[in-house]
Formats: sequence, C-alpha cells, structure tokens
Amino acid sequence: MQKLTNKEEDIMKILWRLEKAFVKEVMAEIKEEKPHYNTLSTIIRNLEEKGFVSHNAFGNTHQYYPIVKKESYRSRFVTKAMEDYFNNSYKNLVSHFAKEEKISVEELKEIIHQIENSK
Repeated sequence: MQKLTNKEEDIMKILWRLEKAFVKEVMAEIKEEKPHYNTLSTIIRNLEEKGFVSHNAFGNTHQYYPIVKKESYRSRFVTKAMEDYFNNSYKNLVSHFAKEEKISVEELKEIIHQIENSK
C-alpha cells in the first residue's frame, strides 16, 4: 500500500465517510480552502491509480468509492509509525502518550482491563 499525501488522506477521510461520491460532493465536504475542481479531480484520480478508490461511470461523470477500508489504512499507518518512531514497541508508543499527557491513568486502566478480559 502506497503512502498518501496529507491532501490525499483528507480526501480519503471524506470518501470513507460518504462511502461513495462524485467530485462535486467531495468538494462540498471540504471545510478549509477549497481546491479548484480540476485539482480535486486529479487528486481523486491519483487515489484511484494508487489503488485506494475505484469508480462507477455515469456517462462522462464518475462516482468514486473507497476500496481500501479505513481500518486497513489505519492499521498500516500505526504499524509504520511504530516501526519508524517507537522501535516497534507498543510500550514505547503508550509511554510517549503518557509522557505527553495525551492519555490518562483512567484510560490506561481501561486498556489493561480490556486486555485482561480479552484473554
């Protein structure tokens, strides 16, 4: 699976949420500075070339839909981050968030409880 640019990830998030959409529908969902229609269309076609989306043709227009599940991409993203930044250690990952105060003691206890109950 190829790496996505930040813009491509933003567009994929919209397509995952909408499940299927024409370029104009994706454009309507963009909250920040909207790209030109042709630019957005190119980004979506690039996503198709990378194997993330496909389309159904309706005459000259295309309705795009994701073919890579959000969960698959998230899993790959987390695995890559683990390898690149945390020495492939979940302990290092969780420690990082604890040190940055991004996760509370209560949340850590909840995670431990979930792990214990899944065995």
